[in-house]
Amino acid sequence: MIESYDFGIMVIDGKRYTSDLIVFPEKVLSEWWRREGHQLCVEDLKEVFKQTPMPEVLVVGTGYSGLVKILPEVEKALKERGIKLIAQPTREAYKTFNELLKAGKKVVGAFHLTC
Repeated sequence: MIESYDFGIMVIDGKRYTSDLIVFPEKVLSEWWRREGHQLCVEDLKEVFKQTPMPEVLVVGTGYSGLVKILPEVEKALKERGIKLIAQPTREAYKTFNELLKAGKKVVGAFHLTC
C-alpha cells in the first residue's frame, strides 16, 4: 500500500521515494526512467509486461499536474494484453491503486512524482 504522496515524494511501507517508480504488489522498482521524460512509451513498461500473470489493471500517475502523456502505442499494447489502463494525476492515481489493491485486483502502478 502507498501511504502518501506529495510533489516529488511517495511513501510506501515506511520508505520514502523521491524518483519515479513502478509499484508491484510485491515489490517497488525505484528510479524508473522513461525514454522520453513526459511521454509514456511501450518500452517504458517492459517490466510490467514481464509479469506472470499479467496485471489486470495498470494505474499510471501522470505527475502532480498531469503532464505525462500516454502514447497511443501504449494504449494499444495494454489492450492487446487485456490490461485496463487508468491514467490520472499522481495525487489521485495512488489512491486508485490502493483501492484496487484492497479489492484484490492484480494491479501495477507506474508513477511520475513531479510535474
